[in-house]
Amino acid sequence: MPGGPAATGPGIGASAPKSKVAGIAMTAFAAFGGILFGYDTGTISGIIQMDDWLRTFGVATTDTNTYPLGYYLPSSRESLVVSILSAGTFFGALFGAPAADILGRRLGIMASCLVFCLGVALQTGAPNLATFVVGRVFAGLGVGLVSTLIPMYQSECSPKWIRGAVVSGYQWAITIGLLLAAVINNATKDRQNHSAWQISISIQFIWAFILCSGMAYLPESPRWLIKQGKDKAAAKALSRLTSLDPQDPEVETELNDIRVALKEEQELGESSYLDCFRPSHNKICLRTLSGIFIQAWQQLTGINFIFYYGTTFFKNAGIQNPFLITVATNIVNVFMTLPGMWGVERFGRRSLLLWGAALMCICEFLVAIIGVTISVNNTAGQKALIALVCIYIAGFASTWGPIAWVITGEIFPLNIRAKAMSLSIASNWLWNFGIGYATPYLVNTGPGNAGLGVKVFFIWGATCAGCFVFTYFCIPETKGLSLEQVDLLYQNSTPLTSGRYRRELIAQDLHISDIKGASEARHDDKESTEKV
Repeated sequence: MPGGPAATGPGIGASAPKSKVAGIAMTAFAAFGGILFGYDTGTISGIIQMDDWLRTFGVATTDTNTYPLGYYLPSSRESLVVSILSAGTFFGALFGAPAADILGRRLGIMASCLVFCLGVALQTGAPNLATFVVGRVFAGLGVGLVSTLIPMYQSECSPKWIRGAVVSGYQWAITIGLLLAAVINNATKDRQNHSAWQISISIQFIWAFILCSGMAYLPESPRWLIKQGKDKAAAKALSRLTSLDPQDPEVETELNDIRVALKEEQELGESSYLDCFRPSHNKICLRTLSGIFIQAWQQLTGINFIFYYGTTFFKNAGIQNPFLITVATNIVNVFMTLPGMWGVERFGRRSLLLWGAALMCICEFLVAIIGVTISVNNTAGQKALIALVCIYIAGFASTWGPIAWVITGEIFPLNIRAKAMSLSIASNWLWNFGIGYATPYLVNTGPGNAGLGVKVFFIWGATCAGCFVFTYFCIPETKGLSLEQVDLLYQNSTPLTSGRYRRELIAQDLHISDIKGASEARHDDKESTEKV
């Protein structure tokens, strides 16, 4: 999987040395917010299968042959409980834009933690389903804010030669959150009182406290500070991230690049959401649509089917101890994200997305074909299903899982970055909501349900084929470029020719301030000649 030459131009600045770890450590900590995201989305899969939760929020039934507990969760109620979080996150992601622009990236993340804690408190103390659902909405608002603000903060503060790996760390934290949720659910599932699910939910206070406390000590994004006209504060923040003096020429070079790029965007006028879709020489419309669709396609790989309904799916497929299988799939998800964090800077974004889509497509069609041709009593067939699901998860975790966040964090110019990112992340959550809501109706049996069962993997296989086509025509290679160099890439190449132009940018160490300065000089010379 060739990805072009490794970038030799280091750092968040033009040439900050790769040995500096302060900026990497600080921006990597922000990835901790992914644990909020992963844990909150992962814990519900097991909670809705717990006996006490079903007795508290489920519906009583006399059909004890099908439901030995005497309680069950109708598809409508299951869809509501699982997917309502995504409805909250959709609006949270949209609110992420004004939060990022008004409060700043850092304070916005801290405020998100408070909103999230309100949701956790409502769920933990919920006496009825309505309160539990409202708590899910507020937790979703917090998660949606975090999912917009953290990749934005990381992209704007990370050294360019390792930006992909740092932002991928956010996805890794998501997978750790999913794993922690599966492990804690497995540990509390046999309790026959409210503590079975209250422990799983209330632990989230710890994650929010760690993130909020840690962000208090991190610097604000230098790019946001420049946008606010706070040049001295920006130089100080950048010096902390690069371990260089605020007066260092490398710090000034980076700040100058940011100013030039921002000035060019601001000359077009104050940005609005409509500006995210206006065609321009900077290909803003293409970039916005690429961000929106890459997040949509990430959800359409079907990965959250496993993490939302995995316990239920494995149980219905005849697999014994589905809770442990869910833990196993989450372990695969965590550890296979690590090769993706390394590969994103070794092989590049575009090639990994293409290979990942192809691998997932093959696995999901095989799961569907095997699933419809074997019985639930076929032990060998069940093991094959588990193995293929694990390979599929490994393919997602090392490619589409982290890289969709990397792409979203680095393809937008500063003037519209907050708005375009909020639209992209909102797209992720909108599809997350749609898939979470529709899946019980697609998979479950009984009146009003499609009863597809394992055949739903035919749908996910087809969507992974769509992921491949989308990447080939719409996603350029941005490995090793600063965020301002990504602007140049979009202005002077297409996704199909981006690899060649990217190599030119790196080989010649071109910066937007160099090109704009040369262009203005030529313009001045031309005017002088005309006057003579």
